[in-house]
Amino acid sequence: MHGALASFSEALVVSVPPGLDVTTPTVITVRGDDTSGAAYGHTVIDVGENARAVVVLDHQGSATYADNAEFVVGDGASLTVVSVQDWADDAVHVSAHQATLGRDARLQHAVVTLGGGVVRISPSVRYAGPGGDAELLGAYFADAGQHLEHRLFVDHAQPDCRSRVDYKGALQGEAAHTVWIGDVLIRPEATGTDTYERNRNLLLTDGARADSVPNLEILTGEVVGAGHASASGRLEDHHLFYLMARGIPRDEARRLVIRGFFGELIAKIAVPELRDRITAAIEAELAAGMREVRA
Repeated sequence: MHGALASFSEALVVSVPPGLDVTTPTVITVRGDDTSGAAYGHTVIDVGENARAVVVLDHQGSATYADNAEFVVGDGASLTVVSVQDWADDAVHVSAHQATLGRDARLQHAVVTLGGGVVRISPSVRYAGPGGDAELLGAYFADAGQHLEHRLFVDHAQPDCRSRVDYKGALQGEAAHTVWIGDVLIRPEATGTDTYERNRNLLLTDGARADSVPNLEILTGEVVGAGHASASGRLEDHHLFYLMARGIPRDEARRLVIRGFFGELIAKIAVPELRDRITAAIEAELAAGMREVRA
């Protein structure tokens, strides 16, 4: 599905009937060519009981865009969502993603944010039945002047559910700024919860800033596991030294270390067609930053 940006109130609805296994990704491409007027979008993905689907939300071009995406995953169903923000540098994008998981439902939700002047993506997960499993992945690369923001909320309100959050970002250039906030709430009735959230940021140049705030609120003592971690720092000199001591030039060593930093996370994205594109886009961002440094 392809569409140019326009203001509209009706939702785009993609429904997968119960029991249907759709292995080919459904690609919803949103393109813009003007930032002077605001546009709005609403997308609903409804996956029936015991069905399976893969959806890619691909954002490109120049726009001022606000949208809401809803994902309803029925009992025993599985949904993979990849949202790619590959905007031009002048774009502004604010988006809320709301997922509801039924009994024993599975969700993999991946966010890849590479372009845009200001981008804020806010995924949230709510469990409507026990046994749900959500994996929230994110990769982002901020250049000079970019503000990329990701705010997550996982609401454990049912017993025996699992969640994993893993976001990684790299920043380069003056005033490159990222914000990551991860909120996990384990309600009193959510016994048997198993959750962990992690955010890591790599600061490649001076003048870049990464804000990372993991939050975990536990209202029951009967959990399988609950934890969070956050780290932001520069490239380790000993990693570069190890490669350079084996004859690899510094720029190439730097590229390999950053590729390894993102590689494990990108490999988890369950849409093979996107992995090479994401890796190439990150390396293009890195190469552009190196050219600016030399200039």
